[in-house]
Amino acid sequence: MTTTTRTVVLDETVPAEAPWSAIVRAGDQLEIIDLHGNQAVDCLLYSAADRTDRYSAQATIAAQRNIFLTTGSVLRTERGTPLMTVVADEVGNHDTIAGACSQESNTLRYGHHTRHQHACVENFLTAALEWGLGKRDLVSNINWFMNVPVEADGTLGIVDGLSAPGKKVTLRAEIDTLVLVSNCPQINNPCNGFDPTPVRMVVTR
Repeated sequence: MTTTTRTVVLDETVPAEAPWSAIVRAGDQLEIIDLHGNQAVDCLLYSAADRTDRYSAQATIAAQRNIFLTTGSVLRTERGTPLMTVVADEVGNHDTIAGACSQESNTLRYGHHTRHQHACVENFLTAALEWGLGKRDLVSNINWFMNVPVEADGTLGIVDGLSAPGKKVTLRAEIDTLVLVSNCPQINNPCNGFDPTPVRMVVTR
């Protein structure tokens, strides 16, 4: 039996409430580490070679016949292109349908007094601009570590996460993949335990 040694090519801590982005090369693995526990990490994926070929929640859900992501889930584009595969998961359940918070949705859900609060859409736009992308390029996203149960009547809940300090999910890039992240700044629901915290991004080859 042989053990494959992987080399760390990137190791960065994303501050609470901040954006992050990088291209993960085909065959490389990205570890997203929940340093303090109960921290949602919103994520968008694009083919680095053709950024119009981007993550599709609908295609991913239809192909795997499951709305939740875990080990073995293949993250696909609208054209069916595999972008990344979940190769290890210490949490076991990640959201594909709740979307990203925005200043507009905060106002609608939590009241006009939240209008000034920073949100994931703003983080995504900040990260996207660095790669020549704009608001029209933002699509339905993945929420790593976010616990969104579906009730019997079809309603969604946003409840305390299933993660814990140091838990991680590992993704293997199937093609060169641009990864955009919003380390979620939401403070009005339990997705971050009402206290956003840093996360760690590690890429190995």
